[in-house]
Amino acid sequence: MVRGGRPLYGTAQVPAAKNSVLPLLAASLLCGGPVRLRGVPRLSDVEGCMALLRGVGCAAAWDGGDVVVAGRAACCRLPAAETARMRASVLFAAPLLGRLGRAETALPGGCNIGARPVDWHLGALERMGARVEQAGDRLILTAPAGLRGACIRLQGPSVGATETVLLAGCAAHGPTRLQGAAREPEIVDLARFLNACGGCVRGAGSAEIVIEGGRPLHGAAFAPMPDRICASTLACAAASARGWVTVAGCAPGLYAPVLDALEAAGCQVLRGTDSATVGCAGRLRGVGRLVTGGYPGLATDAAPLVAAALLTAAGQTVVEDRVFEARFGCAAGFAAMGARVRTGAAGRELWLPGDGRPLHGAAVAAGDLRGGAALVVAALAARGQSRIAGCGYIDRGYPALEAMLARLGARIRREMPPGPAD
Repeated sequence: MVRGGRPLYGTAQVPAAKNSVLPLLAASLLCGGPVRLRGVPRLSDVEGCMALLRGVGCAAAWDGGDVVVAGRAACCRLPAAETARMRASVLFAAPLLGRLGRAETALPGGCNIGARPVDWHLGALERMGARVEQAGDRLILTAPAGLRGACIRLQGPSVGATETVLLAGCAAHGPTRLQGAAREPEIVDLARFLNACGGCVRGAGSAEIVIEGGRPLHGAAFAPMPDRICASTLACAAASARGWVTVAGCAPGLYAPVLDALEAAGCQVLRGTDSATVGCAGRLRGVGRLVTGGYPGLATDAAPLVAAALLTAAGQTVVEDRVFEARFGCAAGFAAMGARVRTGAAGRELWLPGDGRPLHGAAVAAGDLRGGAALVVAALAARGQSRIAGCGYIDRGYPALEAMLARLGARIRREMPPGPAD
């Protein structure tokens, strides 16, 4: 429940990145000793990955704010319920292949934002010696002779496929050269972790990565990078509600395109070493066309958030997502709040008319993680009360978003306790 119209003030601390923590949990399967991930946010997707680890025989538990993983995988079959719910479950296949020579998993699920095939993941594993079979909704991967290093070129800079190759490459015999790799900071964070555990990954953050396989990995204590999408959400919330908010604990360069867009819209943006302050008092203006892309471009996850911040701007904005064709499922919720938005280009574009009309409260429903957060951002600017259902989606990526915003002065509360996505 959000009652909009109140400016936000104060400082918000950015938690560790969900999009880094999940692949790190998968990577822990490769380690011969305990892994401690420090300062992990309590998210439903984190709990799901811990359930995957326990399902294959590892110990995975909270120790205060840390997650500790210990023990070796003894079972090759990932729990069907969790794999079908989470997209990140596909990342556990490569470590299981490397450890046990076999992995059984359900086709991965996740948010409904368009087609998200795992063909590139599976194709890379086949190039490295794995055999892939599909039996109904289950995938069976085998590599009885082990994985072997290979030269792999991705058709596009897929973050997930890049992470799969890094994990498989560390478990493989011989070197692996990956061309066309994604450059996202989360890729760099995964490489840092693997190297801290005794691996040898070079070139992460560039289009070509080389992995020296066959090195035994030991455990390590590791602090994941800050969540640049959560930082983007807080910055967009400050712009939508107006006010003056410092987003602390995340380098502004990690989400520079979001800050640049808000600055172009009329916000004051002060950039520090690991913080950014976003201030806004008057009416925002449209910024023309924004297009998502691989890092360092505008992140696809941030597209609906920026759109939400600019719903009441004077002057047109078009946000185009080139990654997922159904990124703007939140458009119906925006319209229910009074924004005359429309989608185009088969759902890949969201047109904001720029008529400056105020928003009003409405009952809306989240259909995916970032779209749900975008509805909250929009509701902060709306007159009256909004009810946002489906908050289980939001809980997948934000540790109590309502509490974070309430500390900044938002009139926001949760009617029911956190639970799984609808």
